[in-house]
Amino acid sequence: QVQLVESGGGLVQTGGSLRLSCAASGINFSIYTMGWYRQGPGKQRELVAIIPIRGRTNYADSVKGRFTISRDKNTVYLQMNSLKPEDTAVYYCNARRGADGVRWDYWGQGTQVTVSS
Repeated sequence: QVQLVESGGGLVQTGGSLRLSCAASGINFSIYTMGWYRQGPGKQRELVAIIPIRGRTNYADSVKGRFTISRDKNTVYLQMNSLKPEDTAVYYCNARRGADGVRWDYWGQGTQVTVSS
């Protein structure tokens, strides 16, 4: 059974920092591209950052220079600095891979991040 379990969300003031974690189980973590997405109030889910197996990380323009994605063993992290009220959202962890025309795509349950002004 595949599980992605996020943690680290919470309430923080503008300019503060949080570190999100996503622990993966039930998958071969080393062959999955991992990502963080978010969905703010009344908004569609959007990409925040992805980290492939190899190669460069990719960030949404709105978080470049403030957020850092990293991975280690079976966990992916999102270090969030200089937080702004517009970063308020539910943050979701994602694991995906594709091979031979088949796609595997898994999501966590989400963790709430609230940034107060």
